[in-house]
Amino acid sequence: MKPFAESCEQNKQPILAVLKQYFADVDTVLEIGSGTGQHAVFFAEQFPHLHWISSDQAEYHAGIKAWLADSVQKNIQNIQGPLLLDVNQQDWRVGKIGAVFSANTVHIMSWPSVVNMFAGIGRVLGKGGVFCLYGPFNYNGQYSSESNAQFDCWLKQRDPVSGIRDFEALLNLAQKAEMELLYDHDMPANNHILVWKKR
Repeated sequence: MKPFAESCEQNKQPILAVLKQYFADVDTVLEIGSGTGQHAVFFAEQFPHLHWISSDQAEYHAGIKAWLADSVQKNIQNIQGPLLLDVNQQDWRVGKIGAVFSANTVHIMSWPSVVNMFAGIGRVLGKGGVFCLYGPFNYNGQYSSESNAQFDCWLKQRDPVSGIRDFEALLNLAQKAEMELLYDHDMPANNHILVWKKR
């Protein structure tokens, strides 16, 4: 049975509307943290011109493979993976790519893993490539909503090293990885998509 995340179903269309602005001329996208695999299949189908690389840690591969198996039946041929990817590893086993997409990952990871993820993206993203990061973020050290504050409390009860990240801290990591912020898109349910471009 395929895993299913209701949040993926709810946010895929708003995310698609933003990604269309940045992926029109992209040939390859690496998705970090494909999770259930729902986004990978949906976005690969919506962007038939590009090559979508799904990735995650080993524990999620069975679910992703189940979704990818369905994509074959739909004749979606531009999707690859799942690639075994731990952001803390130095070698991500991918060449230079045109874009990176990640949704609802940085608040799940430990902060050192977030640091390593941004550094890794800086290594694999080609000049002019874009990184689109979806999720909830804090601004000026403040929650953007009461629901985000409650969500952050739940995250930290579940895993003390997780939590909603500060926009300014992520901006600093991106700058160290030679990426400049292009846009901060407001999204439904108190989320955002942050878009960076590799210098």
